[in-house]
Amino acid sequence: MKRRDWLQLLGVSTLGASLPAWAQPPATMQSKRKGSFSLDGTRLRFYHPDIKQTFQTVVIADTHLFRDDERGIPYQSYSGRMAKAYNQTQHYLTGEATNPEKSLAAALNLAADKKAALVALIGDIVSFPSEAAVDFVLDKMKTAGLPYVYTAGNHDWHYEGMPGSLSSLRSEWIQKRLLPLYQQKNPLMQVTALQGVRIVILDNSNYQITTEQLQFFKQQLQYGQPVVLMVHIPLYAPGRSVGFGCGHPEWNAKSDKNFELERRERWPETGHIKATMDFHHTVFNAPNVLGVIAGHIHRPSLDIINGIPQVVSEANARGACLEIEFIPT
Repeated sequence: MKRRDWLQLLGVSTLGASLPAWAQPPATMQSKRKGSFSLDGTRLRFYHPDIKQTFQTVVIADTHLFRDDERGIPYQSYSGRMAKAYNQTQHYLTGEATNPEKSLAAALNLAADKKAALVALIGDIVSFPSEAAVDFVLDKMKTAGLPYVYTAGNHDWHYEGMPGSLSSLRSEWIQKRLLPLYQQKNPLMQVTALQGVRIVILDNSNYQITTEQLQFFKQQLQYGQPVVLMVHIPLYAPGRSVGFGCGHPEWNAKSDKNFELERRERWPETGHIKATMDFHHTVFNAPNVLGVIAGHIHRPSLDIINGIPQVVSEANARGACLEIEFIPT
């Protein structure tokens, strides 16, 4: 891939060049009518009068596949801790022994049974950028035969102890290992339009949002259609810990307690860049955002901010996934 093409893929070039014609916003906005939601365990329903027809999606987060082979031997000094982290887990409902590979297979079987219109893999699907693990995911998605989208989590591209900034390492290992999972889509920002709903997927796996991503999200809002945002790291919610770090006012070097354990660059002294804070404000003040879906923290949660729900999925490593049904009213 040429450097120019790669920069466009990551949204470094002008935003218009990174958007296909169908993703460009219309000249005028549609009416923005109100929707609602309900949540029962791992089943989430969105209701809205602009949804054209009922459809279902399945969200998978934090599978943490640790599969590796001889190709990973040169990187074992960087992958050793995470290679041992999720070898065996307990199912979130039954407490029975399970593991990430079984959990991913079960979630995909559920998606097939539900005839899901989309499977969303929203980060930390692998515990480190293992070629064997990525090949496993690609094979499972091909076998499932379901439409899917993928965005990275902070572990998908991170080899612990490897020198480099979070942003540079993300770019490097997306290009070297994760790229096939994106199916020719922009790794940092993409949209899927289904039955009048715009599902926007953004990579915030370094806890930040770029100016290009912010502009992209604003463009999607301009359609006036219901929007669901999917990210790996939850957006800041009042009263939540710094783990809800995208837009958290206390996210900075002082609050970064895990950088030595994870052997990575420490969060910046100055905290978030302006685009990240502007993004947070934009999301929770948009009249047509139905909700935000995230993972990362390995436990389920619900926050409602300015009437907009943020739902965090339990970890797929423990057998969970989030079923989302979109229902017209």
